[in-house]
Amino acid sequence: MAKAYIFPGQGSQFPGMAKSIYETSERGRSLLEQANDILGFRITDVMFDGTAEDLKETKVTQPAVFLHSVVLALCRGIGQPDMVAGHSLGEFSALAVAGAMSFEDALRLVAIRASAMQKCCEKVPGTMAAIIGLPDDTVELICQGCGGIVIPANYNSDGQVVISGERPAVEEACAKLKEAGAKRALPLSVSGAFHSPLMEPARVELGKAIEQTPFLAPSCPVYQNVTAAPTKDPATIKHNLLLQLTSPVLWTQTVRNMIADGAGEFLEIGPGTVLQGLVKRISGGSVTIEGLSE
Repeated sequence: MAKAYIFPGQGSQFPGMAKSIYETSERGRSLLEQANDILGFRITDVMFDGTAEDLKETKVTQPAVFLHSVVLALCRGIGQPDMVAGHSLGEFSALAVAGAMSFEDALRLVAIRASAMQKCCEKVPGTMAAIIGLPDDTVELICQGCGGIVIPANYNSDGQVVISGERPAVEEACAKLKEAGAKRALPLSVSGAFHSPLMEPARVELGKAIEQTPFLAPSCPVYQNVTAAPTKDPATIKHNLLLQLTSPVLWTQTVRNMIADGAGEFLEIGPGTVLQGLVKRISGGSVTIEGLSE
């Protein structure tokens, strides 16, 4: 039975994250201090002692979630996975843990990603909404019929899709999706239209940094957001990562493909339990799901 490690994205952060591993693991403390040096500020102070509001600042949130996940995976003796995947930001954690890029390079890319996304949100306003209770193809069709830019951005599980785009277009889509029978069309408290064409300026900025970063063959297949397919090819990994910011996260399809390829045990590594819930819904309870979060 294959073991799959999965890594959460932005939104799963919490005050005190990674403090216990800093205090109990010499390697963990070394990695986190290295992160402080790379980032140019003491992110550990915010992670350990900051408020929930402090942790919402984009330049903190994304590196903090990445660090929590990766340091846990590297320092808690959990063994090697047979396959990995991460949700949005979590894909960078998955790539680092699988050895597709170094800890240092991955953290630098995450920091650049956070900065580029923040700038993009300030220049190009947008929003997102969670749609509950409709088939994926219905959501896709209704989004296509709306004025302006609005697309499915996160295929999270059966009957749960997040849409993203220009605020008027998202609002129009929500109204039409409710008319079509959606149980809920819930606006999300986010600063931008992630995983949509509105993130193109951020994609360009991050893309330049990705192109300059060395990628290696990972120790196990990585299932990437853009394709939901496994790969160990560095060129393919880099290409898919270049597309990630403006493309949907195919999480439902990713989990299904991992299960089809033999995954029977899933371990969510990092803050929160969101991915455990999604895997449970997608799998129908046919796999074992656990979490590692401190």
